[in-house]
Amino acid sequence: MLRKGITESFGAAIHALNTTQLTDGVITRSKRMMLDTLGVGLLGTRTAVFNKALKYSQMFTSEERSSVWGKADVALPPHYAAFVNGIAVHSMDFDDTWHPATHPSGAVLPALLALVETLPRPPSGLDLLLAFNVGIEVQGRLMRFSTEAYNIPERFHPPSVVGVMGSAAASAKLLGLSPAQCCHALAIAASSAGAPLANAATQTKPLHIGNAARTGLEAAQLALAGLEGNPAILDMHSGFGVYYKDYSPAAMADSASGGFRWILEDQDVAFKRIPAHLGMHWVVDAALAARVKLQNTDGPFDPSLIRSVTLRVPLSKYVNCPLPATEHQARHSFQFNACSALLDNKVTVDSFHHAQISRPALRELLSKVKVETPEENQPSFDKMYCEVEIETHQGQRHAARCDTFYGHWRKPLSQEDLVEKFSVNASSVLCTEGVGGVLYAIGDIERVRESSVLSSYLRMTNRAVLQHGETLSSHRI
Repeated sequence: MLRKGITESFGAAIHALNTTQLTDGVITRSKRMMLDTLGVGLLGTRTAVFNKALKYSQMFTSEERSSVWGKADVALPPHYAAFVNGIAVHSMDFDDTWHPATHPSGAVLPALLALVETLPRPPSGLDLLLAFNVGIEVQGRLMRFSTEAYNIPERFHPPSVVGVMGSAAASAKLLGLSPAQCCHALAIAASSAGAPLANAATQTKPLHIGNAARTGLEAAQLALAGLEGNPAILDMHSGFGVYYKDYSPAAMADSASGGFRWILEDQDVAFKRIPAHLGMHWVVDAALAARVKLQNTDGPFDPSLIRSVTLRVPLSKYVNCPLPATEHQARHSFQFNACSALLDNKVTVDSFHHAQISRPALRELLSKVKVETPEENQPSFDKMYCEVEIETHQGQRHAARCDTFYGHWRKPLSQEDLVEKFSVNASSVLCTEGVGGVLYAIGDIERVRESSVLSSYLRMTNRAVLQHGETLSSHRI
């Protein structure tokens, strides 16, 4: 029997994986990912970058239309619905993070939900769940082709590279592509991959997720239409290997042989408590702990007592922003997040508003910050730490260190806290019935008859309820 090539093994696995292979652990974890993604995506529809992308996307028309989350009366061509919903998910850097480093869900779920609304026979919730996990699995496999991928990225934003491949794989699964067509979908998607890190901390970074969702969906549909790419795209250093210096691909196990195991079974994801780059969660927790030590010694917190603040963080240039001027810079600034935590005893969605970024007290404290990058502090989301040390004018020092923040895959959010995060985010856009409907549909997704019901709930804004009298009972599962 001839041994399959790398790409051929991926195409065969994408085609062959079935719902009976979804384990309880994978179902539980992926449902948490889907719920969190919808919540941050709904909140993201209130951002400037989303609204600019939506205005642009509304210039395009087609016979097929898919929902825009949180917009009762707006629909777009499926590719552009995937695009704007993907942008919404990453617009505040509030979406999940995996290890090796990427944001896995935002590139996949918007593509699938846009596609669901165009299919002649609505797929079940279980079909949606399987396709979602196929998209996540492909990303996990690809990231493990390089040791470079395990560190905080230096050259490109990972979702722009592996996310588009995950979107293509998930879309190919939902479309029922043949093994050969799945290979071509991956090859087509690979030619849309890549985004430089120079656009981190700008309004363009959320487009990396939106583009991955859109072009991955397009790649699968082009493959369905008969378009072909290099059927060995994953095997070659001149193929997908161009993105990694130490590319070492491996075949995907045959799901029918009993040797297949989902990566999500062994590697959980991180869910963020604040809308900022993942590294900020370490520095925020360390700053809050240092603040408590200062208060225990000197009484009520008074920033005028502080002479200097030292941050000991891993070396990472794109999250080193001493004086951020915009919300996107602030989301990528160790200095800003540490100082916001010290001043306010918290970091929230509101912390990144312009009025908070520009306030004099914060700018004054930022001027006292210095950053150190200890050699042993590895630039890896799995191994890094952050330490915050406050020195007062009296010479007292109060330091605290965070090795694992709450929400990290080693210390995951409780289901109660995850649901609370979703409910707060979603209720900023949806009515009570819509929030409850999404919670119910995702919580029972493996038994939902038609996954398109999710789009109905995602359109149930307060305005829609007032205008159309929609209620939860009008959307049956």
